[in-house]
Amino acid sequence: MVSIKNRKIILVQPPIRDFYFTSKRSIPYGLLSIAASLRKSGFDVSLIDGLATSRSRKISVPEEMNYLAEFYGREDISPLALFNGYKHFGYGFENIAKRAAETGAFLVGISSLFTAYSEVALQTAKSIKSVMPDAYIVMGGHHATAIPEHLLENSYVDFVITGEGEHALPMLSNALLSGSPLTDIPGLVYKDDNKRIIKNERAIVHDLSEIPIPALDLMDHGFYSRKDGGSAVITSSRGCPLKCSYCCVGSANIRWRKRNPEQIIEEIKTAVEIYGARFIDFEDENLSLDKVWFNEILDAVIDEFPGLELRAMNGLFPPSLYPELMMKMRMAGFRTLNLSVGSTSREQLEKFGRPDIMDCLDEVLENAGKAGLECVCYVIAGGPGQSLESSVDDLVYFSSRNALVGVSVYYPAPGSRDYALLSGSGQLPGSFSLMRSSAMPLSKPEDRIKTATVMRLGRILNFMKSLDKMSIQSLRPEKLAMGTIHFEDRVSAGISLINSFLYDFKIRGIEKNGYVYEHSSCEELCKRFAYKLDFL
Repeated sequence: MVSIKNRKIILVQPPIRDFYFTSKRSIPYGLLSIAASLRKSGFDVSLIDGLATSRSRKISVPEEMNYLAEFYGREDISPLALFNGYKHFGYGFENIAKRAAETGAFLVGISSLFTAYSEVALQTAKSIKSVMPDAYIVMGGHHATAIPEHLLENSYVDFVITGEGEHALPMLSNALLSGSPLTDIPGLVYKDDNKRIIKNERAIVHDLSEIPIPALDLMDHGFYSRKDGGSAVITSSRGCPLKCSYCCVGSANIRWRKRNPEQIIEEIKTAVEIYGARFIDFEDENLSLDKVWFNEILDAVIDEFPGLELRAMNGLFPPSLYPELMMKMRMAGFRTLNLSVGSTSREQLEKFGRPDIMDCLDEVLENAGKAGLECVCYVIAGGPGQSLESSVDDLVYFSSRNALVGVSVYYPAPGSRDYALLSGSGQLPGSFSLMRSSAMPLSKPEDRIKTATVMRLGRILNFMKSLDKMSIQSLRPEKLAMGTIHFEDRVSAGISLINSFLYDFKIRGIEKNGYVYEHSSCEELCKRFAYKLDFL
C-alpha cells in the first residue's frame, strides 16, 4: 500500500493519431471537472494535457487502414481537399511518462474517450506504468464506460471507472490510501484476487450542483486561445432524452440533468474575468431543449458579459429553436448555429430513431437568417442501410438555403443501439481503430468510393457557398487541362476545379507544385449532385 501521506494525483489527456485534429474541440473539460472534485476531497492534483501543443509528426498509416491510401494518400492543397497524411498529434509517450513520473503521484487517471483512440490511450498508460510501477493506473471516459474489459485486460491498467468520475475517483483514491474495500465505489471495474472482473454499477452524478466549477487553472489557456482572446468549454447539462440509434448517450437511459443557471454563470464569470475567455463553447447534447432554463442563461449572459461569443458545437435540435429565442441567442453572442439534422429524408430519420424535423427545418433556417445567424447543418452519411444517393440529396437540399453542410461519415459508437445490432449481425469493423469517420468503417469496399465522393461533394458545396457570399460570380462549366498549372491563390484554384467539375463531373486535386490530378470519385453521384444544383 502506498503512503497515506502521498495525496498527489495526476490526470492525463493522451495524444491522438488520425488524419486530422481539431484543437478547439479538445479542451479536457471532463478531467478539469474531476480535478476540482479531487481537490475538494483534499488531493493535490495536476494535469498533463498531451494535446496542448502544436507538435505533430507524420507516422505510418496502420495496416488495417491501408485501403484509405486511394482516398487520402495524395497531397491536395486545394480548398476542396479532404485529408493527407496520418499523424501523431500531441506530445510523445516518453515525454508524457517522464512528466508524470516527476510528479511522484500515487495515482494516474487517464482519459479514454473515443474507441478509435483507445490503443493510443493504452500506450500512454503503458509508458507511464513503465516509469511509475508503484502508481495506480485508472482509466475512464466514453470508451472505458462502454468496453471496460478492453482496457482492464492489460496488466498495466489497475482500474476502470465507468460513467461519471467526479464522485467515483475521489472515493477510489481514498479507499486505496486507507485500504478500505472497493465494493461500494460506483462505476469501478477491477479484478479480484482470483483475476475475475468485478463491475460495480455505473457512476452517475444525480445532482450536478454538487460538482464544483472545473479546475480551470490547470488548463493551458495559451494553447487554446483564439486570435481575439481566450476560449473555454462549458457543459451545462448531462444526458439526453432523445433515443437516436447511433448515439451512446441517449441509449444509456440516463436521466437528462441540468445545472443550476447561477452556477453556470459563475463558471462563465471565472473563465472570462480570470482567464480572459472571449469565446465559450457549450458542449451540451441539448442546450436549447428546456426553453425556460436556456432563456434564463441567455438573459444573464446578455446582462453580464457583453461582447462574448458563444457557440454550441455539439449541435442544437432544430425544433427547439424559435424566432424570439434565436434573436436572444444573437444578442447573447451566438454568431453561428450548429444544427443537428442527421438527414433530410424522413425515412432515414426514422431509421436513426430521430424525431421528424422536416416540417420545421426550413422555417428555422429562414428565421436564423433574419436574426443574423449563420447555420451549419450536420448530416450523417454511410449509416446502416443508408444509400449514398440520399446523402447527395441531403447536400442538394441545403444548396439554396441559409446553411453550410457538415458531412459526418457514420461510425458505430460502442454503447449505442446500432452498435449492439451491428455486433450481433457481424457487421462491425475488425478493429477498434476503424471506428472513426475518416475510416469510412461501414462502407463495403465497392462503396467506399461513393462515401469519399459524398465527403468531397460537401466540400465543393461549401466552397460554392463561400463564393456566393463573396459575390464572386465566375462558376461555369469549363474544361481544365491536366498537368502543372499556375494559380494566383487557393480561391482561384478552387474556382477552376469546380468549373472543371461542372464540365465533366470529375473531382480534382492540386499538388504543391501546381500539378492537377483526378481524385477517385463516383461519376454517378457527381452527376446527380451537379444536375440537381440550383447553381447550374
